[in-house]
Amino acid sequence: MKTSRALPLLALPAAAVLVLSGCASGDGSGAAGSSSDDGGAIAVVASTNVYGDIAKTVGGDAVDVTSVISDPSQDPHSYEADARTQLAVSRADVVVQNGGGYDEFMHTLLDASGSEAAVVDAVEVSGLDDGHGADDHGSDDHGDEAHADETGEAGAAAGADEHEHDHGEFNEHVFYSLPSMAALATAIADELGAVDAAQADTFTANAEAFGEQIADLEAQAADVEAAHGGESVAYTEPVPGYLFDAMGLVNVTPADFSEAIEQGDDVSPAALNETLKLFSDGSVDLLAYNEQTSSPETEQVEQAATDAGVAIVPVTELLPEGDDYVSWQQSNIDSITAALEK
Repeated sequence: MKTSRALPLLALPAAAVLVLSGCASGDGSGAAGSSSDDGGAIAVVASTNVYGDIAKTVGGDAVDVTSVISDPSQDPHSYEADARTQLAVSRADVVVQNGGGYDEFMHTLLDASGSEAAVVDAVEVSGLDDGHGADDHGSDDHGDEAHADETGEAGAAAGADEHEHDHGEFNEHVFYSLPSMAALATAIADELGAVDAAQADTFTANAEAFGEQIADLEAQAADVEAAHGGESVAYTEPVPGYLFDAMGLVNVTPADFSEAIEQGDDVSPAALNETLKLFSDGSVDLLAYNEQTSSPETEQVEQAATDAGVAIVPVTELLPEGDDYVSWQQSNIDSITAALEK
């Protein structure tokens, strides 16, 4: 699937790759040099700070988390990997990635470093799209088939209550799917427990506590659905799509517009005009605008919403500074609710 949300990895010098590949362990017990090997913290690498935060919430002081992309103002398209990131991946015990074509750079990092870390793939865990979840690094390196089955069942449950999307293109932004993130926390707890069995119960308890917070957010989303279900909304990109689904909101953005923006393609004049008409006609109640990426077309849409008095809700793909996952999604729910009630 072609997608501009796939965060690119620029090639590292061959010498750097060769040197870093030499750091990888060949004994199947985790990445060589990982601090967990000598009783220290479990080394976790996450593709973004969204997943880094969830891993830290589950692992607590027992984990040392590196988030590859953390700056909420950073345009994902401009991401460039460096030797330090390669080294972190080569030493990781556990890697957490989005999958589904979103963060393909993680595959490149894993391959180049020769990492044998256990990989937790959020799309795979979610069960929201079987065709995009599988990849070479998606299996449990501990060989626990029962765990893989449990993860699949949890993911299927996470996706079971999700509404179908208006358009056929898979929405890989599963970090806006609340039940999927609860399932992800459980999967992370399982992998951390496999690395440090003595603290497995603590990891499980932390994941359950996180799940309880997610359940509260889900209840709030259900309240929004009860009050505003069926109302029409638009977005510049399908970033908040799963949260809109949980609220029973109907996305009416022309597929040709949102898919072109997401893939970095030119927007046809017809698709742009159709999108602008949503606001001049009063067809939508709010616009969700991805703050991390913009283009002349999205700026035109934002201006059209402003001119029409339509509420604009900013959304991001990374945690804003000072937020954790729960507070971030709480803010999103609050902003959407306020916009709908205007």
